[in-house]
Amino acid sequence: MSTTHFDDFLKDAVSADPGSDAGLNCEELFGLYTSWCLLNSCPAESADALFEALGPRGIVPGKNTLAMTGPAAADYILASAPAIV
Repeated sequence: MSTTHFDDFLKDAVSADPGSDAGLNCEELFGLYTSWCLLNSCPAESADALFEALGPRGIVPGKNTLAMTGPAAADYILASAPAIV
């Protein structure tokens, strides 16, 4: 995954949530990432590649203070819970 690609994902789809105890877990981060890729017409990398790229940025699934934001968050949430539509 290119640095720009990953940095764009972080800039567009996550925000700091200092009040969060656990932040986003593996499933949520990958789902948000794939939604972001779909909305931005770019090929998604594998979950392993995503999590490998998160490490050097200090992002650990389930142990972070990240929250979903933006259009990718809405897409992920609606795709995850279609009964709320």
